[in-house]
Amino acid sequence: MLRLPKFTYLRPRSVDETVEMLATRGPAAMPMAGGTDLLPKMKRGQFEPSYLVGLLHLAELHGISDTPKGGLRIGAGQSLTSVAEHPEVRRRVPALATAAQLVATSQIRAVGTIGGNALIDTRCNYIDQSYHWRKSVGFCLKKDGHICPVAPGGHRCWAISSSDTAPVLIALGAKATLVGTNGQRTIEFEDLYRDDGAAPHAKSPDEILVSIEIPAVDGMRCTYLKLRRRGSFDFPILGVAAALSVRDGFVERARVVLGGVASLPIRARAAETLLVGKKVTPELMDEAAQVATNRAKPLDNADLTHFWRKRMSRVYARRALREVAGLAAEA
Repeated sequence: MLRLPKFTYLRPRSVDETVEMLATRGPAAMPMAGGTDLLPKMKRGQFEPSYLVGLLHLAELHGISDTPKGGLRIGAGQSLTSVAEHPEVRRRVPALATAAQLVATSQIRAVGTIGGNALIDTRCNYIDQSYHWRKSVGFCLKKDGHICPVAPGGHRCWAISSSDTAPVLIALGAKATLVGTNGQRTIEFEDLYRDDGAAPHAKSPDEILVSIEIPAVDGMRCTYLKLRRRGSFDFPILGVAAALSVRDGFVERARVVLGGVASLPIRARAAETLLVGKKVTPELMDEAAQVATNRAKPLDNADLTHFWRKRMSRVYARRALREVAGLAAEA
């Protein structure tokens, strides 16, 4: 049985006190909301904090409400279950409700948060193992080692993004509000991520994600499709989020985002450019799917074979695009 190492739990009274605790303790401290990913990784020796700074009780991280411009503000501490079941989320951005509902199991969704899922650590077959297993193979670049077993000749970590909610939030044009020692800042959600499996998030260690703002949908339809080995629960082998706005049969706006195929969610800008201004046809959606998945480069570091996952990227992108375009399913 894997056991948790010793640590000190800190319970700040505000976001500002949280930031102070993280800043003064540096690498020895980590923030914890639901802890559904953090605690198992501590058991496996992947994370070794001396302090955990609790977030779940902070009022600033809770609530789902309207924004002045007709969008939705979602507190980063909202449970995945509350997001999946909220009437306004289901009505306005059903793709986000779907993505939240597809995370793990009902027990984990009841505790895990949308902020935690959006910022979930990258995963890989060589890192998500016990300490003794990793030691037996010489560790890896992400923790304790010097090479990446997936690509031994390189100098970077290829662990993959495993968030279900991030591709949808990027497709919806969401913004993230973070608070740190330098104050508050709001950035595009896609700017939260870096193409580096070992350090996948573009936020300072003292910063915490406070809230997510989704703009008014304004006629844009969005969907999320997930591929996984076990239908009841599992990390995504592939996630595809597609969003289209169509007027008079022509595409006005388009976003296509792939998850599970790289160290960050991949926004397929070339496919988006191809779609905008064109008449909606099955052939156009199929061509855009092919262009989108040109950027998908899955490696042999997750479940099932990487060449099959590459092929399924195109299949799922085509299905998602046809769905949001209002076309019949593929023959």
